[in-house]
Amino acid sequence: MSALCRESRVQEMECGEKASSRSDSGGSEGLDRLLPTVSTGVSPRKRTTSQCKSEPPLLRTSKRTIYTAGRPPWYNEHGTQSKEAFVIGLCGGSASGKTTVARKIIEALDVPWVVLLSMDSFYKVLTPEQQILAASNDYNFDHPDAFDFGLLVHTLRKLKQGKSVKIPVYDFNTHGRQKEWKTVYGASVIIFEGIMSFADKELLKLLDMKLFVDTDSDIRLVRRLRRDITERGRDIEGVIKQYNKFVKPAFEQYIEPTMRLADIVVPRGGGNMVAIDLIVQHVHSQLEERELSVRAALASAHQAQPLPQTLSVLESTPQVRGMHTIIRNRETSRDEFIFYSKRLMRLLIERALSFLPSQVHIVQTSQGQDYEGRTFHGKRITGVSILRAGETMEPALRAVCKDVRIGKILIQTNQDTGEPELHYLRLPKDIGEDHVILMDCTVSTGAAAMMAVRVLLDHDVQEDKILLVSLLMAEMGVHSVAYAFPQVKIITTAVDKKVNDLFHIIPGIGNFGDRYFGTDAPLDWSDEDMDEPSY
Repeated sequence: MSALCRESRVQEMECGEKASSRSDSGGSEGLDRLLPTVSTGVSPRKRTTSQCKSEPPLLRTSKRTIYTAGRPPWYNEHGTQSKEAFVIGLCGGSASGKTTVARKIIEALDVPWVVLLSMDSFYKVLTPEQQILAASNDYNFDHPDAFDFGLLVHTLRKLKQGKSVKIPVYDFNTHGRQKEWKTVYGASVIIFEGIMSFADKELLKLLDMKLFVDTDSDIRLVRRLRRDITERGRDIEGVIKQYNKFVKPAFEQYIEPTMRLADIVVPRGGGNMVAIDLIVQHVHSQLEERELSVRAALASAHQAQPLPQTLSVLESTPQVRGMHTIIRNRETSRDEFIFYSKRLMRLLIERALSFLPSQVHIVQTSQGQDYEGRTFHGKRITGVSILRAGETMEPALRAVCKDVRIGKILIQTNQDTGEPELHYLRLPKDIGEDHVILMDCTVSTGAAAMMAVRVLLDHDVQEDKILLVSLLMAEMGVHSVAYAFPQVKIITTAVDKKVNDLFHIIPGIGNFGDRYFGTDAPLDWSDEDMDEPSY
């Protein structure tokens, strides 16, 4: 299976504009069409790999561009987080080359989902009196009191725990925070850099590795002069005044003494490749110790148990069974497969909506009489599809839920490890306040569904507000999701008992995405050439 969207997320998010004289030198993304164009021809097409629109990588070198792979599971078979992100703290004087060292580490690590978090994002908002001082270079931005350590510690702790966080965007022209904050999620490695990275006890507890970039003071001053004059349009007198009055004393009083707290001191900054190589080797060893095997655990756990009470299976009426007969038949044409799949999807979505909370609502009829009815009791309904097959259920949801918001999650199986990997997500803002209908057409082991639920929980969606809907599920997948997330409601049109050695549902329906989009593989293709269905 080819990994999808390898270029879609360089999760090396630089949170904070490097626009200040204090900084070093040196919830939704756009989604391109993930589905192949639907052909009207009768001949099956050669299957193609869905593609996401690439975000511009934040790190390019003369030799290559760093792309991401998918994010492997960060939770166990119980659905709870079992590993935290590895946090590297980078400290050093202004213009010491901290950002350069961070980028060199990211380049050498070459691992997915790395977040670069800048302390500059957490400057306090200045009062009008402080802004006047800042305009005349008389405000001390190099003092610990200039930073919002409370927000910083809270944000870094949540990010380390795998939660979605919002990062303030500091405007160094107005010395305030912009209205729109950046959303960051899914870090396997966090590189946190700033001049006061070691200045707070609670902050130090969150750092797994502490690095201090030691650069000669004359070099730092020259870099600062060059940067502030050529890039920021400041005069040399103001730069030198600020350096002598605030930057140099702050380094001697607050920053240099914290060098003793560092695990590794990096002399000469980004040019010290020996030190960077040693750092990278250690991080790799730590990441290897934290690797998880979720799907294997799911395959051997919670089986032969009664189906959970949170499961709702559509009544097997002659109509429903007849539609299953058609879509399960390997000889069914693509047109009929699509038609009857859509009919089942509509019934499935209608069934799922019946589990949403409602309250009594009295209206007056055209005859002037009161009618006691029901209305949805919640803030919003949001649909989230697990790409690519889950996206086929969106029209059915839109047909019955006016103006419903839609999010998308791309999860694929790693061909080497067999584990699900998160490649991409786009979720509506403030989804944590919504009831979410999570859509996937087939669920085998439940590994992909569990990952999607975990993503929603990490974005503050309440577990009892998640409804997982699927056309077909295996008992293994039902047990896996229900055991890990007992408050998630599961709705499907049928449950098959078995899963084969390839984790395909038996008797099953085949690869739903291939059959729906007409991307059936030729008979002479090997399993290695084929994308696997969602598990």
